[in-house]
Amino acid sequence: MVIGIIGYGKMGREIAAIAEERGHQIYDKIDIHNQDTLKDWRPDLVDVAVEFTTPGQAYENLKLCINQGIPVVSGTTGWLHQKEELDSYCEKKNGTYFYASNFSLGVNIAFKLNNFLARIMNLYPEFEVNMEEIHHTEKKDAPSGTAITLADGIIERIDRIDQWILDETPQSGKLSINAFRQGKVPGTHTVKYVSENDEITLQHKALNRKGFALGAVLVTEWIQNRKGILSMDDFLDL
Repeated sequence: MVIGIIGYGKMGREIAAIAEERGHQIYDKIDIHNQDTLKDWRPDLVDVAVEFTTPGQAYENLKLCINQGIPVVSGTTGWLHQKEELDSYCEKKNGTYFYASNFSLGVNIAFKLNNFLARIMNLYPEFEVNMEEIHHTEKKDAPSGTAITLADGIIERIDRIDQWILDETPQSGKLSINAFRQGKVPGTHTVKYVSENDEITLQHKALNRKGFALGAVLVTEWIQNRKGILSMDDFLDL
């Protein structure tokens, strides 16, 4: 398979290395020095694009790939206020794009556990829920996309919670998310349910970036020749 890398930072480099180890060819590696070359990519040159850039760049990158008929896999977070618009564009163009806030198998198992736990805790209003996420100091968005996915799972299943708030004192009906940026932490997400007598904690701690990058490459292999708006639920069939 021929893969194009959009965003040749730490994740892009890890993805390219794993892809080449698995026998794939890297067509091009786009960074801040050659962004204009993306417009020249064509489906006869690139089988699948992988996009890990910044919140301000992701939407246009994905839209351009869809317009050029190139399936694209994205792990960039912080742009989801535009996702509905991109979904409509993808459907109109009969295109293919895959978005996940996190490609780690462990994180996606944690998402399912989070949903299951939230459904149970909906029955026990004496427990207050809050969340904490920790990432490296180079991460630009807060809260993380993974934290938002966890929060959405809680909000959908706990009737007494209607929205999340960032770095604020807990408020009735709100899910407080505290986001910290420390050193080179790959990513730690913690959900806590606390009552006067008990504390229940669900935590996922990434030990390195490899799990994220390998997941992205596996999705890239899987998405070729598929159509539509796809997610980790489609890939994992959970």
